[in-house]
Amino acid sequence: MSNASPTGDHAWFAESRFGMFVHWGLYSLAARHEWVKNRERLTDEDYQPYFDHFDPDLHDPDEWARLAQAAGMRYLVITTKHHDGFCLWDSAHTDYKVTNTPYGKDLIAPLVKAVRDRGIRIGFYHSLLDWHHPQFPVDGHHPQRDDEEFKAANADRDMTQYTDYLHAQVRELLTGYGRIDYLFFDFSYEGRPDTWNGKGRADWRSEELLAMVRQLQPGILVNDRLDIPGDFVTPEQYQPDAPLRAADGSPVPWEVCQTLNGSWGYDRDNLDDKSPDLLIRMLVDTVAKDGNLLLNVGPTGRGLIDPRAERTFRAIGEWTRLHGRAVYGCGPSEFTAPPDCRYTQRGDRLYLHLFAWPFGHLQLPGLAGRVRYAQFLHDASEIAVQSIAEGQAPDTTRMSAPPAGTLTLRLPVRRPEVEVPVIELFLT
Repeated sequence: MSNASPTGDHAWFAESRFGMFVHWGLYSLAARHEWVKNRERLTDEDYQPYFDHFDPDLHDPDEWARLAQAAGMRYLVITTKHHDGFCLWDSAHTDYKVTNTPYGKDLIAPLVKAVRDRGIRIGFYHSLLDWHHPQFPVDGHHPQRDDEEFKAANADRDMTQYTDYLHAQVRELLTGYGRIDYLFFDFSYEGRPDTWNGKGRADWRSEELLAMVRQLQPGILVNDRLDIPGDFVTPEQYQPDAPLRAADGSPVPWEVCQTLNGSWGYDRDNLDDKSPDLLIRMLVDTVAKDGNLLLNVGPTGRGLIDPRAERTFRAIGEWTRLHGRAVYGCGPSEFTAPPDCRYTQRGDRLYLHLFAWPFGHLQLPGLAGRVRYAQFLHDASEIAVQSIAEGQAPDTTRMSAPPAGTLTLRLPVRRPEVEVPVIELFLT
């Protein structure tokens, strides 16, 4: 793994740990996954009804920002353009934009304002692909990949013209909305065995594009999907099993993006919702491995976050309200957590996240004499501790015989009524 570039401002990113990803566009009307145009081999004509009827009249950007804040999210990333080429802002470089739909208004500006007003950082997702642009060459991901006429037309398509368009739109986004904290490009796929005519750094002119981004927005964080090193790497829909390291062993900043139900865009009939408990454990697992979690939602075609997603975010928010200091600004610990637990740490505060409830006692190797006080984080109630010193024989009538150097926590029989209980350990 190559090391990430140190150019961007990582301080806020490492402090935040948790963000909201929003996939929204014409595919929200189809309501069957954001890749519906690809999956169903839809032509531009097939897809046109979604453009003709896009009218998110119930969209309230402040409500989105309120929900992100209530969930404990510290930044929000919105899809400015997905692979279908539709733009959520009033781009001067295309007619395929929200201001030409029945809605008729820029959607990015009011969301940027609402997010900033809540003290939340703002990021833009921007697709490098464009299945609508007439100069974008057909490839193995294109909806018309099986259409021989479209494939034959590749000889007349000019990738240089498309890349000029890509750069112009990125410039537009980074000069029209004030300071932008984060940019998520998606994605490069040159040389992948599962596709043909894939595209990468030469096609996007990635070095030139990244230099322009840095010049326009000093300090912005840029991900790794330009096919050149970025500020952080982006595993998708899977949890790394350890902190990520470069070849020289140095830490690599990373962010995992995950969905609520397996679909990024609104998918009406998809009921595979992850529980709040699972998502909280996912957040904790990520922070314990020195990463960030970007959790996605796909709003409806009328601009609403559906009730199931809203309930999930509010449940996560109830947990982060009580346990936020075990997440924000925390990272991995040198100590090894017991089975079915995770440690996060910030300075002299060590946080033990209990994924399963133990039978009365919990033994923490290596912590004897290292903890001056222990409490549940949700209510600050004290937890009794007991250590076995070197050479001391344990009282086996009261507890098992752990190895020397082990700290034992005496826990109540009843599990606290929170999704994931957390114990705060004050280290000496």
